[in-house]
Amino acid sequence: MKLSSKNLLGIKDLSREDIQLILSTASQFKEVLQRPVKKVPSLRDVTIVNLFYENSTRTRFSFELAERRLSADVLNFAAGTSSAAKGETLLDTVNNILSMKVDMVVMRHSATGAPHFLAQHIPAAIVNAGDGINEHPTQALLDAYSMQEKTGRLEGLKVAIIGDIMHSRVALSNIYLLTKMGAEITIAGPPTLIPKYLQEAFNVNVTYNVKEALQWCDVANVLRIQLERQNQPLFSSLREYNLAYGIKRSLLDSIDKDIVIMHPGPINRGVELDSDVADGPYSIILNQVENGVAVRMAVLYLLSPQSANS
Repeated sequence: MKLSSKNLLGIKDLSREDIQLILSTASQFKEVLQRPVKKVPSLRDVTIVNLFYENSTRTRFSFELAERRLSADVLNFAAGTSSAAKGETLLDTVNNILSMKVDMVVMRHSATGAPHFLAQHIPAAIVNAGDGINEHPTQALLDAYSMQEKTGRLEGLKVAIIGDIMHSRVALSNIYLLTKMGAEITIAGPPTLIPKYLQEAFNVNVTYNVKEALQWCDVANVLRIQLERQNQPLFSSLREYNLAYGIKRSLLDSIDKDIVIMHPGPINRGVELDSDVADGPYSIILNQVENGVAVRMAVLYLLSPQSANS
């Protein structure tokens, strides 16, 4: 029971069988997380370093909790308080960490391709926790797990991805995964935030009308407006964005069906989602957070030496 690759660098590199294996293994670990004793010895004697060159709360905490639930030894690295702030190169940093006999590296970096560069130079298993605007594979996996848990399927599911597609690594990983698993996808948002190549490259639908996307879909995965990645204004104001593209309870009530609402977090309340939607009966946002631990447990276990030997 192992994945076809020794690393998880992106959904692009996974087969449909790999994805199914991760999701089924995550179900087993979710059962573990419901027990009074939530810890298993699956990764005992495995050392994992969390190498975060970019700010993160949810992803870093989720990975760390997953690692500790699996009984791994955990090292946490934050670039701002390390020798990286003094000019040490990425490769030197990692080689120093590897000299401590680290088995796995979970990496987040603002540069696209940084985990791929690392994978070419070191023997430890690499898990991409987000690289630039490229991919965020474990977020897509937990999103898919949450969709499947809620609706019972991925094949034929209609999913709308709404918001800042241009700057979102979550969007790209979701598109890769959902198309591989047979879901239908519609992209929605302002024209300035939707790359022109997506429709042709991935055979997805594109609309600039959010109500139209909601009327079509079973699940709406709403993405954060990433102002920190925008070098120039791409819409008039946050208020105007909310009026034109924000998901409001009144908008959902005007559609004659129930729609599952998702968001990878953090939420800009009152911008892409109003609070009564984020906290409302349609939302499975907190389920996504819970499922993230189980999915990351599955990924770490399947990439570990223990899985290869089982």
